[in-house]
Order: sequence, then structure tokens, then C-alpha cells
Amino acid sequence: MEAPIPQFAHFTNPLYLDSGRILEPFTLAYETYGQLNDQKSNAILVNHAFSGSHHAAGVYAGEKRAGWWNDLIGKGKGIDTDTFFVICINALGSCYGSTCPLSLRHLEQTPYRFTFPVITIADMVRSQKILLASLGIDHLKAVVGGSMGGMQALTFAKLYPKCAEHIIALATTHATSDYVIAAHKIMSEAIMRDPCFKAGNYLPKEIMETPLSGLAIARMIGFLQYLSPQAMKKKFNRNYVLNDGLYELFGRFEISRYLDYNAQAFCRYFDPLCYLYLAKALSIYDLSLGHESLQDALKDLQSQVHLIAFSDDTMFSIQEMQEIYNALHAHKKACTFTTINSTSGHDSFLVEVGLYDSYIKNILQP
Repeated sequence: MEAPIPQFAHFTNPLYLDSGRILEPFTLAYETYGQLNDQKSNAILVNHAFSGSHHAAGVYAGEKRAGWWNDLIGKGKGIDTDTFFVICINALGSCYGSTCPLSLRHLEQTPYRFTFPVITIADMVRSQKILLASLGIDHLKAVVGGSMGGMQALTFAKLYPKCAEHIIALATTHATSDYVIAAHKIMSEAIMRDPCFKAGNYLPKEIMETPLSGLAIARMIGFLQYLSPQAMKKKFNRNYVLNDGLYELFGRFEISRYLDYNAQAFCRYFDPLCYLYLAKALSIYDLSLGHESLQDALKDLQSQVHLIAFSDDTMFSIQEMQEIYNALHAHKKACTFTTINSTSGHDSFLVEVGLYDSYIKNILQP
């Protein structure tokens, strides 16, 4: 695969949001892989998770780290770029180039910060549809995503029931649970109570030089959802850092060192305001909002829906995905449900691609 090139689409028409507010203008960052055929019938939309980006596959020129789903997207892989044209769009509110709280307001030319409107999963999807239309794509072979990306995929099916042939949702839910909402509440409080956050008026340069401790704590809390207890035991098994004394107050277990390192690294590339807005979007997500029931919300779906759950996912359980399947099955919709016997918790959809890539490849067969 050639080195991917980030692209930016700018839109001046207003985007009407669920909150009743309007975003105008707005920008979406995205990447594409493979070639769009003459009929524009081979496009697949891939949606990223909470802290992901539009860089889903390939390696940037001069870098070594590949995109977050590089094991799934590429020549001969589960989503084969010899056959399909893949597009991944950075969600509104995220910090990788799409319009977000740090973007400049059109007239004032000052950052939105807390004046930025609350963005919903449905708002993200509507903006994606606008970008697809600008590329002349009115039908998709599939929409694929895990976690928050799975929420987007399911919402796409609901908002545009005839647009995609397949919806493939991994490690996700139809409505965010109280357990996950509670975790995001604690994460958000950790960020906002940090004095360096300055009530959202920090300078990005400042927190890049001195990482925000509140954001680091939020990231550590997140790992309690991303890795299952079994995955932590397998990876760390109560091992202690060799150079740290067991009876030193600040001596660390290997899991502690892992959290310290990853949290500090995260603070150098992710923005705390964006974290708050995405946490809000994820928390208020409910596919049945405005409907009598989940069954009612899904009654118009035309796409074939494929649900992939992971056995040790403690963030979005098998039971939650089973509820989606049951609601679709009640309407006799085309739907499949499979559980992967995983060992990496919620993160299995990212790190154990080999367990399900052939399954997705079979779904996408002509």
C-alpha cells in the first residue's frame, strides 16, 4: 500500500445538529485506500473508535507506526484494497483535523472551546454522509466500525437505511450503559479539576510541553475498560518493576509502569477538550432515542447487519450486542451475530484482528 495522504474537506453549508445548534462552516479530515471504481459501487466507510483517527491503515512517509486497523485494511486483507475503496473520516469533535472545540469560529477567529456545540453520534454520521456525497458516493458496499465506530455504523444504518449493503459493527452497543457513563464522568472530572486545564482556556502549546495530569488520569481509567481482568493478568501477572523496591512507597508493579507510560504518551497527542466532547457524545448515545423501543428504531433497516462481540469485553458486553440482534430478528431483518473467543478485552477488536478478518472478508465477497 502506498503511503496514505491525509485529506481535508471543507463545507460552507450548515450542519444542523441534534442539539438544535448549527455548525457552519465545518471541516472533515479523512484518508482513502484503494481505488473507487467507475460505478462508484465499491466504497467502504470505516469508522474509528473514541481516541482513533482517520489514519486507519498504511504508514506515513518517514514514519514506522501503521494505522490503527492496518491488520484489517490492505491488499489481500479482510478489507481488500485491491477490490474496495476504503474511506475513514475523523469524527467531528476529535482532534485530528476535523472541526472540534479548538477550531476557530468563523467570524470571531477565536477557538470555540466551551462554546462548541455538543456533538452526537448521529451528527458525526450526518457529516460523513455529506462528505460521501461530495465524492459522488451515494451507495456503500459496507460501513464498518468498532466501539464508538460501531455506534456510528449502526446509526448510519438507522439514518440511511438503504445506503449500505452491509453494516459490520464490532464491540459496541445500542445505548451506553450506566457503567460506561460513570467511568466517563470520572474521567471528565479528572480533566476539569486539573488547575492546568484552566477551565478550558489552556494553550495547546502549554499542555504539549507539560502534559495535563488530569488527562493522564482519565486515560488510565480508560484502560480499566479497554483491558479485561483476564487480559491484565495474562499481560502483567502482578510482576513488579525489577529496579523498584517492593517496600518503597512509590515502587511500581509492571501494570503501574504501563499505565504511567501510556498515559503520558497519550497526553502528547490528544486534546483534553476534545476528550470531554467525545465522552459526552459516547455517553448520550442511544439508538432508540425518539422511538418507542429499540425494535421500533430499527424497523426500517434495509442493510444486512453483522454483529461481532468479544467474549471478554467488559465495556460493551455480549448481552448488549445480543439485544441488537434480538431487535433486528424480531423484524426478520437480515442479521448475523457471532462471538469471538478473545483474550484482550474490549481492545480485542483492534489487536486480535486475526480472529475475525476472514469472517469480514467472507461477508464482503461479491
